[in-house]
Amino acid sequence: MDDIRAGNLAGLGRLQDLAAGAAERRPAPVESWNPPYCGDIGLKILRDGTWLYQDSPIGRPALVKLFAGVLRKDGDGKTYLVTPAEKVDVEVEDAPFLAVEMEVQGGGSEQRLIFRTNVDDVVACGAEHPLRFAEQQPGGGLKPYVHVRGRLEALLTRALLHDLVALAVEEVREGKRAVGIWSGGVFFPLPDVD
Repeated sequence: MDDIRAGNLAGLGRLQDLAAGAAERRPAPVESWNPPYCGDIGLKILRDGTWLYQDSPIGRPALVKLFAGVLRKDGDGKTYLVTPAEKVDVEVEDAPFLAVEMEVQGGGSEQRLIFRTNVDDVVACGAEHPLRFAEQQPGGGLKPYVHVRGRLEALLTRALLHDLVALAVEEVREGKRAVGIWSGGVFFPLPDVD
């Protein structure tokens, strides 16, 4: 765990470099597109990140990344694949993306966490890309999510959850003790779970 705290993951700085490059590449402006709704064509994203088309796995990673780049979650809570010409349903079992890699830079309140998703989105956790914790049902436990873009989030894999919990610190917040994670100058408290 000392390696994680020190940011000595394989490829130190690699995710930071990817994040800098991602900032230069603008995502498709799906939030501004208002195409007609064209129905359900059988797209689904399983909780393990597998994309299906009519119950068959999409085996081409480049195609999955292309689809992921035009994914949008609307105010109605539904997720859609959106192009300038059409909008189709995408059933999502949990989160549309998985956070599969984490780089830790610095420590304490100056700590910065950078995540890479299974479709190669790279985000630096902080005010613009906050962490959110949900209680796992049934049985309790934590499910951490990081905001990627729009209303889309990535669920952290179980391995990253263990790494994240190892980074937890205790702080006094508003006169009460809280356990949480620092990233990008923001303290993300862990919820109390049994």
